[in-house]
Amino acid sequence: MRRRRAVTLILLTMLAPGSAQLIAGNRRLGRLGLRVWLSTLALLLLLGALTVLRRSVVLGLFSRTWVMLVVAVLLAILAVGWLVLFADALRLGRLSGTPPRTRALVGGLTALLIGASSGTLALTATNVLAGRSAVLNLFGSTVSKPPEDGRYNVLLLGGDSGASRVGTRPDTIMLASVDADTGQAAMFGFARDTENINFRDGSVMKSLMPEGWNCRDQCLLNGLYTWATEHQARFPKDVKDPGALATKEAVEALSGLTVHYYVLVDLKGFQRLIDAVGGLDINVKRRTPIGGGTSAISGYIEPGVQHLDGYHALWYARSRTRSSNDERMARQRCVLTAISRQLSPQSVLVKFKDIAGVSGSVLQTDIPESDLGAFADLALKSRQYKIRSVNFVPPLIQPWNYDPAFVHETVRKTIAASERAETTAATSAKPEQSRRATSGASSGSGSTTSSGGGTAGSGSTSTDPSADDLAEVCSAV
Repeated sequence: MRRRRAVTLILLTMLAPGSAQLIAGNRRLGRLGLRVWLSTLALLLLLGALTVLRRSVVLGLFSRTWVMLVVAVLLAILAVGWLVLFADALRLGRLSGTPPRTRALVGGLTALLIGASSGTLALTATNVLAGRSAVLNLFGSTVSKPPEDGRYNVLLLGGDSGASRVGTRPDTIMLASVDADTGQAAMFGFARDTENINFRDGSVMKSLMPEGWNCRDQCLLNGLYTWATEHQARFPKDVKDPGALATKEAVEALSGLTVHYYVLVDLKGFQRLIDAVGGLDINVKRRTPIGGGTSAISGYIEPGVQHLDGYHALWYARSRTRSSNDERMARQRCVLTAISRQLSPQSVLVKFKDIAGVSGSVLQTDIPESDLGAFADLALKSRQYKIRSVNFVPPLIQPWNYDPAFVHETVRKTIAASERAETTAATSAKPEQSRRATSGASSGSGSTTSSGGGTAGSGSTSTDPSADDLAEVCSAV
């Protein structure tokens, strides 16, 4: 009889905290516990409804550091309060004098339920604090920038600051142009050895280099970051990262688009990030060496569906031996797409603390804290679309001898094709209509493709928005 009473009170505490006290103990405490519990449920229902109606508002709210601190404190208070109610319910069970087996059974059940309730709340609180720390370290209080022509343009850089190199050199240079309403994205890759960059009028770099970044092999696109960092005194005092500004303005000149923000990923830290998320699944189409160049080849990433840890994912993205620049850039697109596809909100929540723990040493950005919610919402929306992409590499252009007007026009046509494909998909479920709309918009670009996999940069044009554009190189699983 006592065992049944104790188990009942413990289960009531799990299902409706405070109900055990209301029935058999301190009713004032019980009423307080139930009110808090019901208020929490009502708040969760309200947030759920708001998430369905205005997801960006909820994401924006919970990306604020002060909100994250309040949430963490409230979660900790709820965890302690629930623990107190469990302890009191166990006392009300009156287990003194019962057989040891009964006490062990009830005690084990109580410990299990405490772990599932208070333990989960405490773990969530620590994850929220870890996330808050990551946001404080990564995102500043810079001024939010409105979209231009309905799009955000974000520069993605993969930086290499190894011991054998002077300064940071972003060997991976991509520009993501994202529709500010739908999240539909177009991606543009620029070769690290692009030359002859003439900056836009009114830019900081135009005032510093009126004749442009033009000194042949000594003036490559990826060398601008290092040059600007070494000449920081020549930049305005409010410029925190001259290297990022110089590279942004160079890509603006190349693409004809205004670059709103940048994200720099340290490639060695990238390895730890991939390990933190549990690795990536990629369908490898070509045997890729591990090593080469100044070091011996120590192995290969073989063709087929491979689960790559951080070390192998990094080599897969960076390996240059026996491959061209466009193939390497295509593999980098595969890795980025695999991250966007496989890093679901659920997996982020499960591994949040590990991800937050390494993010500060991996990422650098000027995206303001106030824009985090909007960009998180766009990232979720973008998962339903294929990504149209262009790599400005041979044979499409020669990075050392090209027509800037052709690059600008290709960018414009690719974005137009992306927008038309999106409109067609929204108004008709017929794949043939979508193909016709995309084909009409992309004719003449010479390199526009559409996929979740990446871009081989082969110079062929894909007119099917559902086709994989990296069939010969790789694809994200």
